[in-house]
Amino acid sequence: MNDIQMKISIPTDNDGYVLLKCPICGEYFKLTPNDCEDEGVLEIHCPSCGLCSDSYLTEDVVELAMAMVQNKVTDLIHNNLKKLERNKGGIVSFKVNQKPKHKLENPIWAGIQALTVTKFMCCERSAKIKLMLKFTGCYCPFCGVIRI
Repeated sequence: MNDIQMKISIPTDNDGYVLLKCPICGEYFKLTPNDCEDEGVLEIHCPSCGLCSDSYLTEDVVELAMAMVQNKVTDLIHNNLKKLERNKGGIVSFKVNQKPKHKLENPIWAGIQALTVTKFMCCERSAKIKLMLKFTGCYCPFCGVIRI
């Protein structure tokens, strides 16, 4: 069977930052795609709780991915059943009716504009975080050092 590949484009805001969400504390923050994909950044730390996670995808991205996969799987099943329908001459025969309805694939928006750019001198990079975190202290998303 052929490998199936699907791509999801996650939009950036006007400043070039992509929205992320910490699965541990639920805090939103933004990083640039270049910083997220940089091999020099070993782990990404949540600016709020300082913990690392395997994934910082938002619910919108996960929902879109699940809808895309479900739509692709139902299409594959339907198409394979249609092929079996054509093979007459066996003991059992069946008819495939209409194609199943697809799940809605909602587009992803850059969202949450109430974040402010913060420079992290320890790594010479920047991120967008809540203004309150900027004043009360936060963790560097790139090395985990606390910034007060």
